[in-house]
Amino acid sequence: MISQENKSGLRNPWLLSIILLIILVLGVNITFIWYSANSQRSALVEQDYKTRDRKTTEAALKELGEYHYLGWQVSINKPEEIAVGKPISYEIRVTDKSGAPVTGGALEVEAYRASDASRDFTVPFQEVAPGSYQGAVAFPLKGYWELHIRVQRGEDKFQVSADRFKVADSL
Repeated sequence: MISQENKSGLRNPWLLSIILLIILVLGVNITFIWYSANSQRSALVEQDYKTRDRKTTEAALKELGEYHYLGWQVSINKPEEIAVGKPISYEIRVTDKSGAPVTGGALEVEAYRASDASRDFTVPFQEVAPGSYQGAVAFPLKGYWELHIRVQRGEDKFQVSADRFKVADSL
């Protein structure tokens, strides 16, 4: 029979293990809270993790202003389907505000794959006609890729990203 005078319930191993588990969980939580409140910085994540490789807002706005001032436009002639390992010829045309070709520039294309940065690569393009640049790109892996196009003529720099596209395993 269960009553207030029966003290044998407190000696039950199941009840004791539940009480000890609750005390253990509370102790671990208190330790974590104390550690996070008293430590200066995390040992696992660098302090500038979010901003280390990024430009400041002022630098990004300045760069956008320079791009707007230049007014260069980029058009890409690319194939509909792309397969792994097969060199694909791209033609990129660069024009200024008035539609005149941007000549005498250096153009390079960075192939960017978000899921595997170690496989990103850069290809220099050659100017084959005024404002028209050509180059061949062979993608080493299937999946989604982006092209980041950088043009520099003297002190003027311009950068634009192309839409994401898919590289197939084979055609």
